[in-house]
Order: sequence, then C-alpha cells, then structure tokens
Amino acid sequence: MNMTPDLQQRFSNLGENDIDVLIIGAGINGAGLFRDLSLQGVNCLIVDKADFGSGTSAAPSRLIHGGLKYLETGEFGLVAQSTLERNLLVKNAPHCVEPLPTFIPVFSWTRGIWAAIRTLLGSKTAPRSRGAVLIKIGLRLYDFFGSRDQVMPRHRLILKKQARREMPHITPAIVAGGIYYDAKISRPERLVYELVRDGLDANATSLATNFATLAAVSEGRLTFRQPDGRDVTVAPKLVVNAAGPWIDQVNTLLGAPSRLIGGTKGSHILLDHPELVRSLNGHMIYFEADDGRICLVYDYLGLALVGSTDIPAGDPDNVSCEEPETEYFLESMRSLLPTLRFDRDQIVYSYSGIRPLPASDATAPGLISRDHSAPVKEPENGRPFPVISLVGGKWTTFRGFAEEVADTVLSRLQRSRSQSTRYLAIGGGKAFPADAQQRSAWIKDTASRSGVAAERADELLRRYGTTAATLLSSASGYTDEHRLTGAPRYSLREIDWIVRNEIVVHLSDIVMRRTTLAIEGRLTLAGLREIAGVAGATLDWDGERTASEIQDVVSQLSRFHGQALTGKVAAEPEKTPRPASG
Repeated sequence: MNMTPDLQQRFSNLGENDIDVLIIGAGINGAGLFRDLSLQGVNCLIVDKADFGSGTSAAPSRLIHGGLKYLETGEFGLVAQSTLERNLLVKNAPHCVEPLPTFIPVFSWTRGIWAAIRTLLGSKTAPRSRGAVLIKIGLRLYDFFGSRDQVMPRHRLILKKQARREMPHITPAIVAGGIYYDAKISRPERLVYELVRDGLDANATSLATNFATLAAVSEGRLTFRQPDGRDVTVAPKLVVNAAGPWIDQVNTLLGAPSRLIGGTKGSHILLDHPELVRSLNGHMIYFEADDGRICLVYDYLGLALVGSTDIPAGDPDNVSCEEPETEYFLESMRSLLPTLRFDRDQIVYSYSGIRPLPASDATAPGLISRDHSAPVKEPENGRPFPVISLVGGKWTTFRGFAEEVADTVLSRLQRSRSQSTRYLAIGGGKAFPADAQQRSAWIKDTASRSGVAAERADELLRRYGTTAATLLSSASGYTDEHRLTGAPRYSLREIDWIVRNEIVVHLSDIVMRRTTLAIEGRLTLAGLREIAGVAGATLDWDGERTASEIQDVVSQLSRFHGQALTGKVAAEPEKTPRPASG
C-alpha cells in the first residue's frame, strides 16, 4: 500500500477513540462529507472497500446539471438546489467543470402537455413527446431556478431552419430546437480523490484508506483490514454509511439492517467519431429516443459520449453495458442523426453503474426521485453509535448534501460550523486563473519555472488544475520528455508523481481514476507495461505482482468496459472550438 509519509504517521499514531466520525464509502457523497467535517475540525476516518470514487461515482453521465427533467415530477426544490450547486461547481472546480451548451430537438408544438400535467399531479407514467410549448415553459423555469450565483447564459428557442444550421446532421423531422446551458465534468474520479485530499489537508487528525475491508464489529469497535494486511480499529461516536448501492449490505454488517435502496442501472458508450464530434460544435444534444426515454450525446475529451439507460438492477459488483443497451444507443443515434454512420466498431469504451436511488414503487425508473435523504438508526443494544445512511442524491448536489449531513453530525457532537464550503475551491481549482489574462500569465510563469513549453503547461493545467505546478516542480527520475507509448500527451513523470502522492494501491487506480487514460482509449499493452514499471518501482512490486496488476487491468477493461487492449489507440482527438457564450 502506498501512503504519503504524513498519512503513514497518522495511522501509526491512531488510538481507538481518536475518531469522531467513521464514513464508510468514499464515493462522491462520502468524500464530500469527509471534506466538510474535516474542515470543521471533526476527526474523521473514511474507508472504502475499493478505490476512492471507484463505484457508482465513476459511472455518471459526466454531467453537472440542474435536472431539467425533474421539473416534470414537480421536484422544484431539487431543481433549485441542483442548479445552484451546478453554478457553484463551475466556480469551485473550474479545472474539470465547464459550461455545456445543450440542444433539445423539438418534434411538435403542443404534444405532451396533458401527460406532463398528469405526471406533475403524481401519475406514475412518464410523459411522451414533449412539444415546443412544454419545452419553452420548462426552459423558462430552468433559467429562473438557475439564477442564483448565475454563470450560464439564458435559453433560446430557435426554429427548424436555424436549428438545422446549428446541428447539420439532425433529423429533418424536427420543428424547432431549444438551447440552454448545463455543465460537464471531465474527470469526476479525480474530483472525488481531490475532496478526500482536501479533507486530509484540512485536519491533520483525519484519515483515509482505500481497499479496506470490514473485518470485525464488536461492542462499538470496528476493525478494518488494510491492503497491506494491517488492521485499523476505531470506536467512533457516529458512523455514516455512504456506501451507495451497497448501503443495505453495510447496514446489516453494522447491526442496523435496512431496506433503503432500489437502484437502477445506467450505462454509457463512448464513440471514436470525429465527424460527429465536429458537428456538435461543443454542444450536447439532449433528446427523447423513439421509446420516450431521455438520451444524450456530447463531446467528452474528443470522443462522443452517449447515454444513458435507466433499468432496475441490484448487483453493483457485476454491472456492465450489455448488448441490448448498446444496440439501443446505436439505434437512437441513427434515428436522431440519420446522415451519420453508427456502428460497434466505433465504440472505444463502455461503462455502467447502479444509481443508489431510494426504494420506490414507480413503474418508470426515470420517475424515481433523485432527491436525497439521510435516515438515522439510533443506537441499540450492542451498537452504541448511531448510523446515518446517505440515500439517493446525484453527483451535482454532493456539496449541498454534505453540508446538510455535516450540520446534523455537528449538532449531535455538540459542535458548531466554523467554515462554509459554498465558495471553497476544490483540489486543482484552488487559485485557478480567473480569466484569459490570468491564465496566460499562469501558463507563462509555470512554463518558465519548469522548463516545459507553454502549450504543455496549458495542457497540464486543463488536466490537473493548479496542481500541475506542483507536479512540474517536484523531483523525479523522469523528465517531461519521457512520454507514454501510445499516449504521447502523457508523461512518465506524471505517472510517477501520481504514484508517489495520490494514495495509489493498484495499477487500475492510475489508469481508470487518477487519469482518464482508459476511458479515452489511450491505453496500449506497451503503455500499460510502462505505467506498471513506474508504479512497481515505487511500490516495490516484484515481477509476479507487476504481471498480476497488468492482467487485472486487462481483465477489468474487457469484462466491464468492452475494451480489448492492443497496440492500437483511438485516433488523437481534434481540438474542437468552444462555442461562444450567449
């Protein structure tokens, strides 16, 4: 196990009663709460049975959005919170969250009004074929809810002729188009890790460990076995179950059995389709498929990301994008963009996850609420600590959810909030250049100090935020010219820095979460061996361990992501111009 020296020292000094709050599950909700509580001076331990951000939090549509479709179900409070949190994330994580202009194709003028009214009044059937009138009303409401800390332009409704100029491959069946703004996140897995790191930096007594399994629960003491075989035992005052789709299983282990989760599966595919990406011109198309379900496609790191399904499912450990889902995506794209070719040979990567939604009797999975709750199981005989379960929620609202739960925890601990996270930058978003002039100055200064070209400093700023300056200034046996086979935009120096500084345990942590090498289709077997060589040198892997780590990544990519590693990589993405705001 690779820990920074300060984290190793913290664990060696840990006493059983030193932890106030134990957080089980290091996805986005757990990591957000860990940061918030640590900032308030609460001593926290966050543990996960796998890597930080490796479960459901690694399988979103990679959108930071206000939830336009939640207006239909009357969840106005959720839309208000979501649009606010979206706006705050654009400000607080500018290194990986950016505005995303979104195009809605409109196929009629008045359809769907009565169905929408029925849904708003509580009908369990989803509305179909939303017409221009309904969409216009929805977009006006969306602008209204998104006006707090506003960073986005307001919506536009355009007629067919202009819409087809903006989206040249769109089906001629449309009558109009709507354009509004949400946001996208380029590296959600890194942001989860950055939240954990921020929490560790905020409180020198807080701790984090990945790949830790619950080995024993006895008389209020919980023992976790770390990947190096050492045990960590704590007797927390309070436990937060942030295990997502695994919440009910974890509560059973804690002696607080529950039936809180009724998850649905969401799958996505990524296409190597330069013509499609160019034609999108930086926009997302948010559309209704032929069966009435909502789908989307947009440019993600030079690839076309297509999603998502919403299917009842209950096995989060064995979830992947299956053949019917793949065909559904391709058929939906062919119908939407009939002049473009869509086929399986364009698929670079696929992924799937279980949304930890509350148990529900809704007949349509899309109607299950995306709101969150935090039910409490009070102490009982043999369990002296309360258990708070983090149920539901969505990626976008993690900060607000964490704030609500943190205030509950602080109240129970008879503590008060000392710091707000509302305008607090995350990870590489700290001291991020605020405008083009500041960005140019940052790039020039960093390039000068590190000896890399300005273009390279800019590339690393986009990848790691201002953390790039620390990376480039650190001592390493590799120079920036040591580039990765098959992925020349990545350097071995980057890999070396990540291994030494970002709590890496397995090779998959590097290629699937600390970087986007796998999802971009940048990995080759030769490149993977190089990465394993860099990691192994620091983590003291022998030949057998190194070979096992390589095989594990190859197996994961094949089994869960439809990616077979070869000597080839996806075509280098072209840089697409960002559309002007407004």
